[in-house]
Amino acid sequence: MHSFGYRANALLTFAVTILALMCAMASLSDNLNSPSPTSQVQVLNINWFQKKLDGDDEVSMTLNVSANLESLFTWNTKQVFVFLAAEYETPKNSLNQVSLWDGIIPAKEHAKFWIHTTNKYRFIDQGSNLRGREFNLTLHWHIMPKTGKMFADKIVMSGYRLPDAYR
Repeated sequence: MHSFGYRANALLTFAVTILALMCAMASLSDNLNSPSPTSQVQVLNINWFQKKLDGDDEVSMTLNVSANLESLFTWNTKQVFVFLAAEYETPKNSLNQVSLWDGIIPAKEHAKFWIHTTNKYRFIDQGSNLRGREFNLTLHWHIMPKTGKMFADKIVMSGYRLPDAYR
């Protein structure tokens, strides 16, 4: 007859194996979800556009950000981290990204939102590269699941341009 320790070990091993299989199935089931989020961003005002004393350009702007990210949520979604970035090219770098706003969406009920805000983080370029520069506003999101790997994607909105002169 087997000892109590042997039986407890067998039971624990079986339980952990079943739990691992359930986690794998939960993670794989998220691959069946094909989200279709939407977003719009309006630049309402350039509050200031200046050259700082150290020679860097700095921009402050007022934005309207609206998004419907409800389709990102499944039964396996813990939360979604979302951020808005300004992306542009310079002669030195093919891609510059500056985060303007971010937030954490804890549940599907909060995934449809509209905010009126100024950029939460400073929009600074090291050098005088922003005058007259075209840029994209990109809404990035990272889905943090309860189990499985994180998933990230984005929506790119183009057609924005900074002023040619400092204000």
